Amino acid sequence: MTADNKSAVTPLRPKRPCPECGRPSARDTYPFCSKRCKDVDLGRWLKGAYVIPARDDEEEAEDGPPPTPPE
Repeated sequence: MTADNKSAVTPLRPKRPCPECGRPSARDTYPFCSKRCKDVDLGRWLKGAYVIPARDDEEEAEDGPPPTPPE
């Protein structure tokens, strides 16, 4: 293998900054840079910090049709 062929190898994962601190990600903790940043993110998931807010009309649609007002 020549030096030219070594540069033609594409990485398995694209290089990205750590989502917690912005430093370059590490291979063993991808996409994070360290175990610490990985644990910080896990802690946020476990506490429920990552929540997709729901609108009231979506909750009513899941329960059934809205009640009709009395006349």
